[in-house]
Amino acid sequence: MNLKQATILVIDDDTDVLTAVRLLLKPLVKSIIVDKQPDAVLELIKKNEVDILILDMNFRASINTGNEGLYWLSTVKRSFPDLPIIMITAYADIDLAITSLKSGATDFIVKPWHNEKLLENIKNVLQGKGNKKEQRANFQHLLGESMPMQNIFRKLEKIAPTDANILILGENGTGKDLIASAIHEQSLRYKEAYIKADLGALTETLFESELFGYKKGAFTDAREDRLGRFQSANKGTLFLDEIGNISLSQQARLLTVLQNRQVTPLGSSTPISVDIRLICATNTPMSELANEQKFRKDLIYRINTVEINVPPLRERGDDILILANYFLQFYCSKYQKSEMVINDATKIKLLHYPFPGNVRELQYTIERAVIMAESPILTPEDMLFSPLEKNTILTQSNHNTSNLETLEKETIVKVIEKHNGNISRAAKELGLTRTALYRRLNKYDL
Repeated sequence: MNLKQATILVIDDDTDVLTAVRLLLKPLVKSIIVDKQPDAVLELIKKNEVDILILDMNFRASINTGNEGLYWLSTVKRSFPDLPIIMITAYADIDLAITSLKSGATDFIVKPWHNEKLLENIKNVLQGKGNKKEQRANFQHLLGESMPMQNIFRKLEKIAPTDANILILGENGTGKDLIASAIHEQSLRYKEAYIKADLGALTETLFESELFGYKKGAFTDAREDRLGRFQSANKGTLFLDEIGNISLSQQARLLTVLQNRQVTPLGSSTPISVDIRLICATNTPMSELANEQKFRKDLIYRINTVEINVPPLRERGDDILILANYFLQFYCSKYQKSEMVINDATKIKLLHYPFPGNVRELQYTIERAVIMAESPILTPEDMLFSPLEKNTILTQSNHNTSNLETLEKETIVKVIEKHNGNISRAAKELGLTRTALYRRLNKYDL
C-alpha cells in the first residue's frame, strides 16, 4: 500500500501535536483522523477502516496503569491484531521502546520528531501492511547478519511455531531476553500473554508467592488474592530468566509444577491447571548446569527440549557496527541531536574491542558517546568503554602474545586508532610505506 491510499488515525492529548501531524499528512494521505481521547480509538478504527494507528504513550487520563499508552496498545491489539501501530512519546528510553514492541507495536518514534523520519516510518509500515506473517518470520527486532546469528534465525524459524520448551544460554548482555520475546512473537501463542520472571532476583520467601500466587490471608501482608506468574501466563508464554541461579529446593518445587502442569497458590489446597509455553535463560554454562550438586538433571530435561546458544558480541564480526549504528540513530533521536556518523578509525576500535559486557556494553558506550561528543563525527576518543568490565578483559586477555603476527596486528590497530585512521601518519610511525601498511591491512583483514 502506498501513502496516498492510506487512512491514518492519530491519538494524542496534545493539541499542538495533532495539528502538526494533520498539517504534515493531509496533502500526502487519503485521510488523516485525529482525536485527543484514547477511549474513542476502537470506534474510530472500526468506522474509518484505519490503515495505521499513531498512538501516544502518555495521556492525562484516569487509567492508573502506570502507562496509558501500553494499556491502549493492548486494548487495540485485542480487537484489531493486524493493525500496525506506531507509538510516540516524549519520554523515550530503550526499555519503553522494547516493551511497546513486545506488546505488539510495529514501530516507535520519539517526539519532537523530524518530519522526514516520521514519514519514512509510516512508509515502511505501509510497505509491510497485509503481510504480517512474513514480517513476523523475519524476526525484525533482532539485528545481525553474521553467520552465528543467521544460524540462530534458522533455528528460531523451526522452533518458534512449536510448543517446545526452550533453554537460552549466553553471557550477560547478549540479548537472551530479546530472543525469548522473538520466540513468543513468532509462536502460535503470540496473541496471548508473555510473562517474564527474573528468578535471580527472587529470594527463597518470594519464590513461591511470585511464581505460584497466593490467597488472601496466606501470610501477614497477603491482603488479597494474587495470581502468580504461571497463572498470568496461562495460554501464553512464561519466560524464566536466570534459572541457573535458583537453589536445589526451588528447583524441586519448579519441577513438580512443570511435571503436573498445575500450581497450588500459597494458602490454598486446590491445584490449578496451567497451559504455558516455557522459555528459560541463564548465563551459566551447560557444563556447570549438568553438575547434579548445583542443578537437577531431571529439571534440565524438562526445560531443555531445544537449546539456543547466543554468541557473545566479540564473535559476531560486523554485527558490532550494525548494532552501533542502530543505537546511534536511537540515541540521536532520544537526545535530539543532529545526525552523527562513526568514522573509519572508530569502526576499527569497535571491531577490535572484546566487549565483555556484550550488546549491553555497546549500547552504553554509544549512548555516552552521543551525549558527550563535541562533533557529529564520532572519533575513537569518543568511545570510552565501561570501567566495570576491565577485570573481565584482563581475564580474557590471557592469550599467547608471543606470536609475532598477533603482536604486529595489535600494534597496527593501536597506531591507526592513535592517528584517527590517517594511514600516512600511521605508516610513518610504524616505519612503513603506505603501500606496505595497506598490504598488512589486507593480510590481517583490517
